[in-house]
Amino acid sequence: MAIPASDIAPVIMGTIFTVAVAGTIVLRGPLGRALARAIELGAAGGRPPEDEARVAQLEQRVAELEAGQTRLAELEERVDFAERMLIRQDAPVRLPGGREGP
Repeated sequence: MAIPASDIAPVIMGTIFTVAVAGTIVLRGPLGRALARAIELGAAGGRPPEDEARVAQLEQRVAELEAGQTRLAELEERVDFAERMLIRQDAPVRLPGGREGP
């Protein structure tokens, strides 16, 4: 059973219209926004623009922490030196002009 050519055109037009409306609804929803965001990220180098400021802030914080660790290591060395000096069993050193007894 063959379909006459005059009956096929409305079916094709209806199908195209239905697919276009369904595609518009889907692409304007969350799926479309996610797709647009993925396209933007691909063009922007992989990061959203608001993350650039946050990354710069975190890099600055890491640099501050590394500087703090260096300072802490120096302070630990000083404490170790002071402890060694206090533990030494040598005769006490007297300053000139100091009192000799109580």
